[in-house]
Amino acid sequence: MDDIVIERSEGVLRVELNRPEKLNAMTSSMYTKLADVFNDAAKDERIRVVLWHGAGDAFSAGNDVKDFLKNPPGPGESPQARLMNTLVDFDKPLIAAVHGAAIGGGTTMLLHCDFVYAAENTRFQMPFINLAVVPEFGSSCLLPLAIGHIRAAELILLGSPFDAKRAAELGLVTEVVPYLSLLQVATETARNLAAKPAGALQASKRLLKRSFREQVKAAMRAENEAFSVQVRSEEAKEALTAFLEKRAPDFTKTRKHVAAT
Repeated sequence: MDDIVIERSEGVLRVELNRPEKLNAMTSSMYTKLADVFNDAAKDERIRVVLWHGAGDAFSAGNDVKDFLKNPPGPGESPQARLMNTLVDFDKPLIAAVHGAAIGGGTTMLLHCDFVYAAENTRFQMPFINLAVVPEFGSSCLLPLAIGHIRAAELILLGSPFDAKRAAELGLVTEVVPYLSLLQVATETARNLAAKPAGALQASKRLLKRSFREQVKAAMRAENEAFSVQVRSEEAKEALTAFLEKRAPDFTKTRKHVAAT
């Protein structure tokens, strides 16, 4: 079974994350495949809009922790960095239809979308600090730009979950819709956009992103460097092991270790 499924129709490329048994948790190979899909879509004149969603009961639960522990990203090129760079440079309209779990990267990837439709049952969370790592996908830049420092600090530093209604209040989603009509609503917007003049559409998106594109790229590089260090720390080892063992982490010894270095 392919973990990334694509389908093209009427100028719209539908991209489905297809690991429903793992809540579409992302592996290194999935990041690479997605980067290739978006790069190919950027070059294909037949594709005018991309619609992105998840199979089963979730959009994406973020990183697959077991795969992540085997293949932690480094400070430079990595599958995650490839997708990040592809998204920040993608100049065709990108629509996400989100339901169920949207955790970690499953939330931060959405900051690169132009339209985000969220089902009423969507639960968002950016629990990076809870896992002893740092935010990624340029979210340390994009989130404060979108909602201000105070609200961004609440979501990132506390790492608490929030629902679709709260996401709409913060301006992180375009519209909250009933789950049964989620794909229909997102598809209607995709077809509407696909019928517009493609050149003007892409030029307008480039203009919308022009003022902060380089700022986001710089944030991504800084995040990747910090992430690479933190994910190899004793804190992260304890947090990720505790996650897999389904227990509360104990940072008592790691705090002493960090203070001593």
